[in-house]
Amino acid sequence: MKTVYSLVRQNILLATSITILLLCSLFIFFFTDYFYQLIDFASLWIREYFGAFYLWLGLISVFFLIGIAFSRFGKIRLGPSEPEFSRLGWIAMLYSAGMGAGILLRAVQEPVFMFINPPLQTTDSADIIALEYTFYQWGFTAWAFYGIFALLIAYSLFVANNRIKLGHSLPQLKSVKLLPQGVDLLTILTTVFGLVAAIGLGTTQIEGGLSHLTSTTPGNLWLTIALVFLICALAFFSAYAGVEKGIKRISTWNIFITLLLLFFVFFQIDILVSLERFGISLYQYIIDFIPLSLALGTYDPGKEFLTDWTYYYWAFWLAWAPFTGIFIARISKGRTIREMILGVLLIPSLGSFFWFSVFGSASFDLINQGAAYNEEFDNVFTSIFRFLEYLPFSDLTNIVAVLLLVSFLVTSVDSAIFVLSMFSDKGKENPKRKFRLIWAVIILIFSEAIIVLGNVRPDSDVLTAMQKFLIISSLPFAFFTAGIMVLFLRELIKKH
Repeated sequence: MKTVYSLVRQNILLATSITILLLCSLFIFFFTDYFYQLIDFASLWIREYFGAFYLWLGLISVFFLIGIAFSRFGKIRLGPSEPEFSRLGWIAMLYSAGMGAGILLRAVQEPVFMFINPPLQTTDSADIIALEYTFYQWGFTAWAFYGIFALLIAYSLFVANNRIKLGHSLPQLKSVKLLPQGVDLLTILTTVFGLVAAIGLGTTQIEGGLSHLTSTTPGNLWLTIALVFLICALAFFSAYAGVEKGIKRISTWNIFITLLLLFFVFFQIDILVSLERFGISLYQYIIDFIPLSLALGTYDPGKEFLTDWTYYYWAFWLAWAPFTGIFIARISKGRTIREMILGVLLIPSLGSFFWFSVFGSASFDLINQGAAYNEEFDNVFTSIFRFLEYLPFSDLTNIVAVLLLVSFLVTSVDSAIFVLSMFSDKGKENPKRKFRLIWAVIILIFSEAIIVLGNVRPDSDVLTAMQKFLIISSLPFAFFTAGIMVLFLRELIKKH
């Protein structure tokens, strides 16, 4: 209690954030079904009235960053020193923090779903449509949301000499207040909501993998709860060690093992066909980017599909933008604005595209060449483990996949703990370790509440619950993101 009281005295914002999150957790624990009904109703209302806004925001974000990168502002260097991290280390950390376990969660299930249920009515074949739409949901738009926030924070910290300050937590102009009152709290809450969604989905997939390996029935609630505790504990120790000793090392491990798994699958399939699908789908994605982004004509998959997929993804990326953007800014010191933007937009996107092309192509071929498809890859939490059973050394690769899921989740959570601690410790690049402990505990409690929420109904799961919850919680931050672009551009024009 003494620690809590001293925390309240030292930082009202942190105390308010913790109070809201704890009350929300208690509400979910004690009124789970009622809470689910609320988010179900609210998510449908937002889809109806703000769905188009999400789509326009995604498109504008991409072109905003491209415009900044190739303008005279792109030459601005983020700080006077050389980059703190090597380019390889930088790429490994930003990719692990920004996507992480999601690429394992969706590696097989999403391309297969798009293949069986093509969302677009174009003349392309089902495999190309499936990969193109998957690229769209994991590509430039997602990283643009991250990049906008990263650009604002990096400019604030390393160019403006704190003219835009991380004073209490978020940037403010010295003479003109950039952000309205309460946006500090909004950003912290949005960050936590996005993070616990990832923890809920990731731990449920790990539980599915362990169940598959042990031939037991998936859906063990208590095992999932224990896994959440394990992930949060490991993430705390990584964040406690800091960026260089903890986060960077785990991120590098993630990329190395991911590449090994990727190329293991790549050399088991028809390489030329996979590369051809990758090239054609990438070309189609680029030339169709605008109609895809606005769901125009034959590129409109319908409101129900958009709610289940695109709106949810946009909400997820927006929810991850605060902590991912700040973390990207933190590790991008010494690079130019152009290098940071192009690196953030292109490198992780292309890596994700190749990943989905390999796993998607292999899955398509299994479906086309095998017996009648019996929905083996439909379950988002077990699809990759079912898929690996068709390849050699499946026992080993399934174990590797589980370990990689744990490692990716730890990297995402420790990055968020570190960034939330920066918020709480007046924007310091290396926040006090007591704040890292506090946020690890709060994230643990709220994550357990989300796991309970996802198991409230027989027809629901963690994915369904988080789809609804994130569409609601990220809407205010979507408006905030639109405001950032306008005010930041005005600042650049005024000062440069």
